Amino acid sequence: MTEEQRPPGARGTARQATTHPHPHPASDPKSRPSSRTALPIAAPKDVRKATTRLIQADAKSFTAVLALNALAALTGLAGPYLVGRIIDEVKRGADVTSVDKLALAILIAATAQLLLARWARYVGHRFGERTLARVREEFVDRTLALPASVVERAGTGDLTARGTADVAAVGTTLRDAGPELLINSVQVLFLLGAVFVLDPLLGACGLLGLAGLWPVLRWYLRRARTGYLAEGAAISDVAEILAATASGARTVEALGLERRRVAASRDALETSRRTRLHTLFLRSVFFPSVEIAYLVPVATVLLVGGALHARGTISLGTVVAAALYLQQMVGPLDEILMRVEQLQSSGASFARVEGLAGTPRAGDADSPTPADDLIEVTGVRYAYDRGGEVLGGVDLTVRPGERLAVVGPSGAGKTTLSRLLAGVDAPTAGSVTVGGVPVVALGPEQLRRQVVLVTQEHHVFLGTVRDNLRIAEPSASDEQLWAALTAVGADGWVRRLPDGLDTALGDGGHGTDGSQAQQLALARVVLADPHTLILDEATALLDPTTARHTERALAAVLQGRTVIAIAHRLHTAHDADRVAVMENGLLTELGTHDELVAAGGAYAALWRSWHGERPA
Repeated sequence: MTEEQRPPGARGTARQATTHPHPHPASDPKSRPSSRTALPIAAPKDVRKATTRLIQADAKSFTAVLALNALAALTGLAGPYLVGRIIDEVKRGADVTSVDKLALAILIAATAQLLLARWARYVGHRFGERTLARVREEFVDRTLALPASVVERAGTGDLTARGTADVAAVGTTLRDAGPELLINSVQVLFLLGAVFVLDPLLGACGLLGLAGLWPVLRWYLRRARTGYLAEGAAISDVAEILAATASGARTVEALGLERRRVAASRDALETSRRTRLHTLFLRSVFFPSVEIAYLVPVATVLLVGGALHARGTISLGTVVAAALYLQQMVGPLDEILMRVEQLQSSGASFARVEGLAGTPRAGDADSPTPADDLIEVTGVRYAYDRGGEVLGGVDLTVRPGERLAVVGPSGAGKTTLSRLLAGVDAPTAGSVTVGGVPVVALGPEQLRRQVVLVTQEHHVFLGTVRDNLRIAEPSASDEQLWAALTAVGADGWVRRLPDGLDTALGDGGHGTDGSQAQQLALARVVLADPHTLILDEATALLDPTTARHTERALAAVLQGRTVIAIAHRLHTAHDADRVAVMENGLLTELGTHDELVAAGGAYAALWRSWHGERPA
């Protein structure tokens, strides 16, 4: 059983809310890395727009952070200035009382700076946490709005890496790096301004000394974004290949692909290692160069100031104060440059997180309205990425209220056809329409009322039984929930739970087996109340007796609705209005059960084989 740790109120399309899409060949662990389509990366201008939007969403707090940092920086200017005053006073022969007053002023200024800086950091951290919450919420909303085909082609590893490591990196920047960068930037500006106020020539010398930082910074910035984006992509590839290998472990063992998977994993790890070494090289050049550049402004001011003092054009206290200001600037500058390096890494992470905004969305705003519930498949062809053609030209009309069974050998294209009918994928050629409207053009809310695909894969969401059911219909009453459970034969075991509908499921709660989880998924389908229901091995995990009972119960509940069943138990085909036979990606037979048995074709052979193996 698979459990997804997501809030029970989270909603996507009906397919996402009720079932997990059936895997296609691209999900095979041996083919996924080569066929994966990477999710987009946001351009720098888009990242800047997103940053501006986040700041505007909490503008008051951001303004407060700036104001408090400015006040803290202003009070910090008092120390070096007062030290210079003490030197000049002592040189003029001032008494101890004057020096004590200046020393007390230094203490008061330092205390005020400490309190203001801590207050600014507190406000900055609160701003960062609120902004991080918005980033996380946007990421979840955008992820849930992604079409299922986009998610599958991108790979779960990429989404997982973006939603965990990348979002965490953005959060660290918003909570720590952002406020620290503001604090230190304001301090540097004020300290440099103070040197200019003391003596413009010394200020110019200090500024000229800092100019040596620019070539190093420019060299680093031109390479850092590309390097960190490559590192992030490599991490996603490692996560993807590990997830694909773990999920397909049985297939890997059955087909003897262990060496191939180990080799692919080593290649991904080697690529990740190289990208990490590249960013490490950038930092190894950047930071030592910066450390050397820090010494130049102080040395320049001391040399020039000493010469000016020897000529009597400037006081010794002024030279000392200017040198102290520039020396005091080393700390903020070091912090700024370190945060700049962190911003390159988190900026690349933010570009990956914000990149989801550029993916296609299934929206309801411009979604056309089907004229009726007639489903038409016309000249449909489909081929998976880097794979052969799965469907080679299928024509099929499914009448409203019809019960259609699709049968055929494994690999005939039955599951692929069901995915196209449900709008999970778009056909390579041809069209699949409902009421004259392409199924893939329907928005999620319209689609969930028209077509729902149920497979043998399913999720039990963390939360109560009620939470798990209301994902499909948030406004459903308890009476409706019980009716849905009764329809799929799950009311008995749910009533035996300690708290009934309020019983918690998942980690730390009641554990559900495969058949119970599948019944919950089917109950969600009943609540979603679609016009067309596509069952692809939807009762495969149930024992034959329970499966038969559930299918009959669903048939009674969905009376008058269209039911398309990918049939693996031929009693489903026997009960259907019509049977469609798939072979090698083609629709080879179509008719009622009796007609196809009488025709003596592929279906008749399947029926005789299956019927002959049944116990007398």
